[in-house]
Amino acid sequence: MKQDKLLTIREAAELLGVTEQEVIDLAEEGKIPAYNIGGVYLRFKPEHIQQARQKIKKPLKSKVSLIDRLYDFFYFNDFYILAVLIIILMLIIILKS
Repeated sequence: MKQDKLLTIREAAELLGVTEQEVIDLAEEGKIPAYNIGGVYLRFKPEHIQQARQKIKKPLKSKVSLIDRLYDFFYFNDFYILAVLIIILMLIIILKS
């Protein structure tokens, strides 16, 4: 089945699972064949995008240990945790009196 329709940058980005800027960068680097229309608009053949999709794989998310995740959580939220504890302590003191 031959498709004559050329894909836009947005359509190519959606198919590849990357941002539009990454598609433009890949085209400029020559990793994806692209066509300039009027010297302004980039277009791509669907078969080229499918080939690139097989070659370009996003790196898997690195696994972060639970300890590192907890450390980051407390590092970024320590103020809020401390504020909640102080409020709870003050409520206990007020309600007991």
